[in-house]
Amino acid sequence: MPPPVEAAVPPRPDAAPPAAGAAGAPFLSWLRTPRPEAAPGVWTFGHRPRPPEEPDRIPGRQLISSAVISLLCGWLLWSLLWNGYLGHYWIWPLFALTPDSWREEGIFAVWVVYGYYVLVALVLAVVFGRLGRWPQVWRRWAAPALRRLWDDSGEQAPTAPAAPDEDPAEWPRLRASGAGAAADRLAAEARAGLMNDVDHARIGRAWEASRVRPDRLAAFTDAVVKHGAAACAHPSGARDLPVRAAVHDLATRQVRIGTATDDERNPYGHRGVGAALDPTLLGTSLLAVGPPGCGKSARLVRPVLESLCLQALAGRTAVVAVGAAGAGLAPDDAFDVVVRIGRPDSAYDLDLYGGTDDPDEAAAVLAEGLVGDIVAGLPGDDGRRAATALAQLLGPFRAAHGRFPAVPELRDLLDGSAAATGALRTALAARGQEALVRELDARERQAERHGDPGPLLSDRLALLDRPAFAGFFDTTRPGRTFSLRTLEHPLRVRIDLPERGHAEASRMLARLILAQFTECAAGRADRSLFACLVLDDATHTVTPESVRGLARLRSTNAGAVLTLRTLDDVPEALRSALLGSVGCRMAFSGVTTWDGARFAEVWGKEWVETRDVTDRQVIAHEPLTRVTHVIRRVITGRAVTAQSVTVRKVERERWSASELAHGVPAGHAVLSVTSVRGGSTPPVLVDLER
Repeated sequence: MPPPVEAAVPPRPDAAPPAAGAAGAPFLSWLRTPRPEAAPGVWTFGHRPRPPEEPDRIPGRQLISSAVISLLCGWLLWSLLWNGYLGHYWIWPLFALTPDSWREEGIFAVWVVYGYYVLVALVLAVVFGRLGRWPQVWRRWAAPALRRLWDDSGEQAPTAPAAPDEDPAEWPRLRASGAGAAADRLAAEARAGLMNDVDHARIGRAWEASRVRPDRLAAFTDAVVKHGAAACAHPSGARDLPVRAAVHDLATRQVRIGTATDDERNPYGHRGVGAALDPTLLGTSLLAVGPPGCGKSARLVRPVLESLCLQALAGRTAVVAVGAAGAGLAPDDAFDVVVRIGRPDSAYDLDLYGGTDDPDEAAAVLAEGLVGDIVAGLPGDDGRRAATALAQLLGPFRAAHGRFPAVPELRDLLDGSAAATGALRTALAARGQEALVRELDARERQAERHGDPGPLLSDRLALLDRPAFAGFFDTTRPGRTFSLRTLEHPLRVRIDLPERGHAEASRMLARLILAQFTECAAGRADRSLFACLVLDDATHTVTPESVRGLARLRSTNAGAVLTLRTLDDVPEALRSALLGSVGCRMAFSGVTTWDGARFAEVWGKEWVETRDVTDRQVIAHEPLTRVTHVIRRVITGRAVTAQSVTVRKVERERWSASELAHGVPAGHAVLSVTSVRGGSTPPVLVDLER
């Protein structure tokens, strides 16, 4: 396990690392950057809300073409006037409004004539500029480009707040509470480049905790005055991750995963803005579906996991990542505990019973992991018989030995081994546990009935009773065993599932970890930490109980991130329930039409305005008009038609199954999010490479 909180304070960094979200910017600039309120899922670091949508907004191509045509027409007219091809009638106002003496030769006369030319040119520019909508071209493209050029040039220095009580770098909240000495120390270290964003978030978290318990306020102030930015260190002593691959903003706990495209299918306010995830969204859980190679791991799981690890260093999150061995979710140095199941070099083991002392709870969780995917084939259709069978063995064994059985011991009991059962019966009798002896008797009677789940449980448990797992799931060495009961601490945990050749065992363990997480997250006494499970491949792990567990996580300050190659890996009866139990849904490019239909159903429909254009042939009755129509038909090859436009509002799917299957470009995904407070954002097409 990680070292205690009193671990040695790490050396201070020589300089603050570049702040997430502001490439290369110093820490103070990152801290002072505005973060306005925005819709859920919008990257708020330096966000600039878009102006209100123009209902009659002209398409860009049409606006550019009209501007170019008006420019050419204006230039042509001026050229004709200047060269005299249209006569000199346009000069007569000059002769009519000026005395003859002004037109005598001399400098004054030259200025008068050329001033008139300039006036005419300005009139032409105004007229043709309004015809070509040049003011709209300026507002839409030229002015924003000049603002971005000014911002990126580096000539505009960031302006610090005028008063210390308004500058976040001066820690005004600490000063207002009487901790002026601590605020002075932190402000000095921030100006000296000895603080980073993790330090700021970690100390802010410790300050919030000290305000809840005033008896800790003095200790907090003393620690900050003594250690500065290194105070209140994480149990591991780390103040940052070895490598950062994504863009983070720990002030808002966001991680940027891409940019919403400027697509008409996206809500107007989201077009062109950054897309981000944070615990307020992950608290409703996230389900991502996409084929292999679409970028689920590289563009979603790794950035989110990296963000959660940074927040764990700040004392705000506990994270458990589960994936196949060699998946490369994050380097080993980014975690406090790495469990390599089936690897002899693993320093930690996994507790099959989730760290509980209650036999009934342990039996329910273990039954979910072992046979949760096939409960529909068991009598009762809910796995209760399997949990009961396990409880009839786990309770007596714990009472006799003070621990739960290891895998070989439990397998012998499920097989009805006379030697194992007799030894357990003798141990219980010696301790005077007659009630638990009757539990064993009941187990023996039920084992003789048709449909008893014992043989099935034994067969599934045999997958873990293999030479590759020798030494694992050992209940006799509790100091080496990792339990999900530690979610009350800001730990970073990675569990590597067995390598190839143990696919069924890997799915069973993933199912067990998911069941343990939902149970332990709800059973925490202290829920101030956000707990998150990142399951890189949730194939065959979704069960009726896990769907109910995911729905309960929202109220326990916890969430889960699940990825699937296809919804076909989920039982058909659970697909709609799974999509309904999570608040954030993500469909990557390449999903099938069948998967797209499920997403289209859960995303619903919206009212849109449609235009129906009808062409009808124009019949001419006058001779001259008929001749004109004949000439136009000879030139264009088409009959003369007139268009009629019908505008109406219809209800249409936000994203249809066909659009999701064929209209999402590579490297993109459609994302919808919901916050724990109920705010939501409709599905948005996100470019994950920007």
